[in-house]
Amino acid sequence: MDTPQTCGKEKIAYRSRIIEIVKQHVRIGNKKVEFEFARRPPGVRLLLIKKGKVLLTKEFRVEHGTYDYRLPGGKVFDSIGDYHAAMKKSDNILKYATAAAKKECVEETGLKPQSIKHIYTSKAGATVIWDLFYFLVPKFTEGKQKLEEGEIIHPKWMPFSAAIKMCLNGSIHEDSSAAVLLRFLSKKSAQIRKS
Repeated sequence: MDTPQTCGKEKIAYRSRIIEIVKQHVRIGNKKVEFEFARRPPGVRLLLIKKGKVLLTKEFRVEHGTYDYRLPGGKVFDSIGDYHAAMKKSDNILKYATAAAKKECVEETGLKPQSIKHIYTSKAGATVIWDLFYFLVPKFTEGKQKLEEGEIIHPKWMPFSAAIKMCLNGSIHEDSSAAVLLRFLSKKSAQIRKS
């Protein structure tokens, strides 16, 4: 069986501020087919841990029309143009994601990270390219939130057991974050029980 291979340059069918629709030809054996996907610049999410608790944010989300519990985080780039410009300078996306994670930590939680570690990257799928970079922030100092216009964010420390229940009952609407948080907290809870 022939492995599909891209051929030719990408063509942008549509571009808005934050999303673009891309068409790419792919060769499969003797056939040439057009593959289409959406691309959005990556985002970051933060796991802040303190004494058996994880920090979640209760945030008003326009797309839900209500509040949602989330892991703190945000965009790595404010636009698809900024993303492409950065990728022309360097293909080290983790460098940009780490800087964004530090910035978002202060803005959304008011906590200043003293140490930060990339622990996982979630991929949205083949037809939607939107990576989420997850960072563990085990050490931080107190500060003050610096919310952007229109942001309503209330940080809340949740016991591991309560956060696990929230992942399972849908209180955390972003499913990729619920899955990453659930795996992380399950491991942490098992470590605590062993000690």
